[in-house]
Amino acid sequence: MVTRSIATVSLSGTLEEKLRVIAAANFDAVEIFENDLLAFDRSPRDVAMLCKELGLSICAFQPFRDFEGMPEPQRSRNFVRAERKFDLMQELGTDLLLVCSNVSPASQGGIDRAAADFRELGERARSRGLRVGFEALAWGRHVSDYRDAWEIVRRADHPNVGVVLDSFHILAPGFPLSAIRSIPGDRIFLVQLADAPRLELDVLSWSRHHRSFPGQGDLPVGDFMDALAATGYAGPLSLEIFNDEFRAGLANSVAVDGYRSLALLEDKYALAAKLPPRARTRGVGFIEFAVDRTRGSELTSLLSQLGFVLTGKHRSKSVEHWAQGDIDLVVNYEQTGFAHSHYVTHGSGVCAIAMKVDDPAAVMSRAEPLKASLFRQPVGPGELEIPSIRGVGGSLLYFVRGDGENWSRDFEPVRPPPRDIRSQPSTIFRSRCPMATCCPGRCSMAACSISSACRSRRSPIPSASCRARPSSMKTRAYAWC
Repeated sequence: MVTRSIATVSLSGTLEEKLRVIAAANFDAVEIFENDLLAFDRSPRDVAMLCKELGLSICAFQPFRDFEGMPEPQRSRNFVRAERKFDLMQELGTDLLLVCSNVSPASQGGIDRAAADFRELGERARSRGLRVGFEALAWGRHVSDYRDAWEIVRRADHPNVGVVLDSFHILAPGFPLSAIRSIPGDRIFLVQLADAPRLELDVLSWSRHHRSFPGQGDLPVGDFMDALAATGYAGPLSLEIFNDEFRAGLANSVAVDGYRSLALLEDKYALAAKLPPRARTRGVGFIEFAVDRTRGSELTSLLSQLGFVLTGKHRSKSVEHWAQGDIDLVVNYEQTGFAHSHYVTHGSGVCAIAMKVDDPAAVMSRAEPLKASLFRQPVGPGELEIPSIRGVGGSLLYFVRGDGENWSRDFEPVRPPPRDIRSQPSTIFRSRCPMATCCPGRCSMAACSISSACRSRRSPIPSASCRARPSSMKTRAYAWC
């Protein structure tokens, strides 16, 4: 079973708020970002207790910056600084410190020099039962490629030192993925996942402001996952998303989107229990409007002018079914329930769309593990409860069978009144009918000048003068046919 994780930097809010929405979204673990901890008004032990209460493990503490390749006295100071981080980690109850590659101008290059630093750091970590993971930043001063980071870890040759693979830092610069396959899975201590749209930006700005969840961008995250699968890695998959819009948005919505992206990724690469298959939609079943009586009257008047006919009234609710051909509309006047709350919040408008599917129950069985917000409301005796989820902008998505019978049975049929052309508004033809001049002698209605043959849908044969007229006029003349 894959451990699903997310970094606290990905979300808005205080550390406590972030942890609560992460747990509510059903993540297993979290990466604690140092800035979140510094801004928290309680101790690391309190954070550990809160995570335990919420059922979250802390898979890493990060970041530890500008460590490897420093000259003295900075090198010695870095080890003192690392010891203080180890103290903090033991209070948090996490065993992994994420070290990102050095960006300091004072740092010195050299694979062996960096390996020696990590060997000593690994020994200090082992004495406390801790581990160190090394991540190559795409803008690192001397180490910007994951292949160099892995070579440093390999030369350090210490069981408590491993590599951290971040999909963005590998995919954004376009590094080849083949070398990932040669890394033993147990030497990869953490995998961080992020996607991003393709942008003409420097990689630092691109990373810090425009990352997205897997599947939301243009990077080949799937290819990265293919290469990772070859290593046998079995540790956490953690989302680390730097995105200004995410950090300004609602943390609970962002967290659920993140969880869903991981679930879909795991399903695609068979990393977890298989999700029910995707449903194939068969079109739109109906569109539902939420209105009050005044707006509803205006809407139904417009629908009537557009050729829709009232075909049914709900057995127990103030709801009407209007239809034209294969188009079905539902007009909801109810003063309670979801449609009314939508009307109060948004005014008159579309409150729900029903999609035709082969098996609504199967759709819901897939929606639930993907953290869709399921919706239910009371129904009357013998009435159908239509499977539904919350959609965009507070609306609903219903799922109905392709034959439509699982919702239309709640409506009592209404016999449409006989349609008499003389009762229809005739503003187009009242003043002047093209057929009055084109087909003389055929009109029996002075009011709108449409012949009885036309009313019975047996269109008269236009005269030669009519055929010579512009097509737009002839189209208007036959609008009632």
